[in-house]
This record gives sequence, C-alpha cells and structure tokens, in this order.
Amino acid sequence: MTGVRARWLLLLALGIVLASAPLLCADEAAPADDQAIAASLAKMLQAARSVISNNQPLINDPSIGDKGLSGKVVLARTLEVYRTNTGTDPLAGDQTSRAARLLHDEMDSIVEVVDANQDTINAKGVGFKAFIPAVFARLVDEAFARRAGAEASVKVTAPQDLVRNRKSLPDTFENSVITGKFLAPAWPKGQAFEAVVADGDHHEFRMLVPEYYATSCLTCHGSPKGSLDITGYPREGASAGDLGGVISIILAK
Repeated sequence: MTGVRARWLLLLALGIVLASAPLLCADEAAPADDQAIAASLAKMLQAARSVISNNQPLINDPSIGDKGLSGKVVLARTLEVYRTNTGTDPLAGDQTSRAARLLHDEMDSIVEVVDANQDTINAKGVGFKAFIPAVFARLVDEAFARRAGAEASVKVTAPQDLVRNRKSLPDTFENSVITGKFLAPAWPKGQAFEAVVADGDHHEFRMLVPEYYATSCLTCHGSPKGSLDITGYPREGASAGDLGGVISIILAK
C-alpha cells in the first residue's frame, strides 16, 4: 500500500488526480534541451499564426487576386517575427541537431500549408476566405505530424467548452493541466507547464503553453455570447485576458 499511497500523493500535489491520466515521473527532471526545443516549436507556430492574423484584411480583400503571400513569403515574415520575439536565428548554428531538424519540419509545414491554400487566399471576388489563424495553425500541426512522425507533435487545444473543432479537443493530460493549473486563480499568467510523463513503457516530455484572448480575438470570441461570428460559430462571450487556447507539445524520449 505504501507505493500506491505515494503515487496518489504525488498526483494530488500536482493537481492531476485522474485515474486514466499519464503519471508524472517524480525522479526525472525535464531536460533543458527538451524545454528549449518545445519552446521554440511553440514560438515558431505563434510567429507564423501572427503573420496570418496580421494579413487577414489582405487575404479577405475581394478586389485583389494574387496577394503575394506564397509559402516562401509567409515563412520569411515568420522568421522575422521569430527572431524579434526570441532574439535567436533558427537558421544559425548546427542545422543537423534535433532542435534544428524539428524546427525545419515545422517551417516546411508552414510553407506547405500556405502553398496548398493559394487558390483560396487568391480567390478574387470572394470576401471572407475562412483561412483564419486557428485553421492555419491546425493545418500546420497536421503537416508537422506527418514530417516528425513519432518524434514530436504540436497541437493547439483549449478548455473543452471553447474547442470548436473536435480534432482539437484536449486529451486527458491536457485537460488535467488546463483545469488544474491554467484555470486556477493562483497560476502565474503566461507560465507554461512541463513534465516528463510515463505512458505505458515509454516516456515523453510534454509542455503546455497557455494563450490568452487579445482584444483582436474578441471579434469572434467576445460578446454578445451566443451570437454568431463571421465563421458561423456562436461567440463565447470572452474578455481580453481570458484563457483562450493552449499550445501542447510532445517530444518522444
């Protein structure tokens, strides 16, 4: 009973008392390189999504055909944002390292998604294209999964009641962190959660990065609650600063 009791106390301390949840390894600290890799993948996705967000007026302009937003152009602007936000250049240093390989997988995925949607982006005479940041991020994550395989994954999820696409629903571990950590009043705003997790006979590093609604998000996610936004979904009635999403990264060990 001693081992069972110790395991229960560990889970209670971490706020993850869920019978089906993976177990945190108390004796295995998160390696610094895993932390850096996961953080860089999150930052790259955020940078690319911001480029798509900032170009929504152009993308949705029905009077212009070719918007000049090829995959190469979007990636170049993404790298500018990434360098500004992180103070690092992902194209510098050892490009054969695990960190560089995974970042290149993500960058290649950004180019793939933008190029695959050129007909939509450049459709003249059409206003709203539905090529919004959330859709773009999901498509990039799916393309990244095909490239990285079992080595890594990136997913944008959210509290269950905010998820609009079932593909983005949080898994048991993500849900436990969202409800037990990110939604707790005492959780430091913006602080990521990370852990080495045992899942069956293997381990994986997991990082969850909370994201909060900005004022610009409220056009689709604000008030009045229940009214339909431009995409046809009911608004959540959110306020700026509310938890709106979570970037979840998994690195195989």
